[in-house]
Amino acid sequence: MQLQDKITTALKSAMKNKEGERLSTLRLINAAIKDKDIALRGEGEDRSVTDADILAILGKMVKQRQESARAYEEGGRLDLAEQEQAEIAVIQEFLPKPLSEAEIRKAVEKAITETEASSIRDMGRVIGALKSRYTGQMDFGAVGPMVRDRLG
Repeated sequence: MQLQDKITTALKSAMKNKEGERLSTLRLINAAIKDKDIALRGEGEDRSVTDADILAILGKMVKQRQESARAYEEGGRLDLAEQEQAEIAVIQEFLPKPLSEAEIRKAVEKAITETEASSIRDMGRVIGALKSRYTGQMDFGAVGPMVRDRLG
């Protein structure tokens, strides 16, 4: 089943079960996917949104909510921080299981070997290979320095 189909099924289920907060988050996901689809057509690309595009959207949404939750906690607005955390939980249902530290290191080594990277100039190719395979499963902000250390 395609990822977009799973999201649509979850949306319908939330409507039937009158799960307001869950429904709201699922609608936000759907809107972001539709925005990406419209943007792709506007750029003249002859394709619709893929699972990889959706995983990137979901990853971005989680990151935004984590930052918002942190800001709300620092501002003493725990009610809003809890709401952001609830949205994160719904979004993460559609993301693959995050990789462990050991799995990330192994994936980095494999990507370096496959791309035949030998210097820091090859970092973009390595990160690109990792993103194509592991979007939604690793934090590329943390992986970048790891790849840099390994190549540098």
